[in-house]
Amino acid sequence: MERKGLLIAFEGIDGTGKTTQIELLAEVLRQRGLSVLTTREPTDGQYGRKIRELYKNRKSVTPEEELTLFLDDRREHVAQVIAPALAGGQVVLTDRYYYSTAAYQGATGHDPQKIIAANELFAPVPDMVIMLDVPVSLGVHRVQKLRGEILNDFEQEGPLARVARIFAELKGSNIRRIDGTGGARTVHALVMENVAELFPALR
Repeated sequence: MERKGLLIAFEGIDGTGKTTQIELLAEVLRQRGLSVLTTREPTDGQYGRKIRELYKNRKSVTPEEELTLFLDDRREHVAQVIAPALAGGQVVLTDRYYYSTAAYQGATGHDPQKIIAANELFAPVPDMVIMLDVPVSLGVHRVQKLRGEILNDFEQEGPLARVARIFAELKGSNIRRIDGTGGARTVHALVMENVAELFPALR
């Protein structure tokens, strides 16, 4: 795949502020004249919609079927959205990517490293992964109190603790771990310090 653009993935448990940080970074990059595409997983495609149905009843599929849905959704996402944008020289900011699959499906018993290896057979490796770290209790609090949402089947505190442990164990030269406990602007400043590696003009 011809790759002229840059891919930055935002990762972390639910309630870390990924969506907010993507919006803030996208605004800065666009102000600097860059073409930015923001996207998310699960997608709104055929497989992503099936995944979202699991928010209400995750037990309706086996862990193997769940993993297959995430892989199929990502293949479609890469083929239809990410790869064309990178080939066109855009900066792609994705709210979750295959590191989330490694953590969330890893917490159900799959081998996280095998999940990553399977994804990297077809999915572009991010130029940078912004891993937002917050305690599980804070993530749950933000989902419930700040968003005013009822926890879905992927956001229960017990399983999230296992997910957080896997996120903490993931390694890679492209991973940047950022304290997500501060206010949005405080965290944004930390994000900017890290992405300046990819965009020297931002320094």
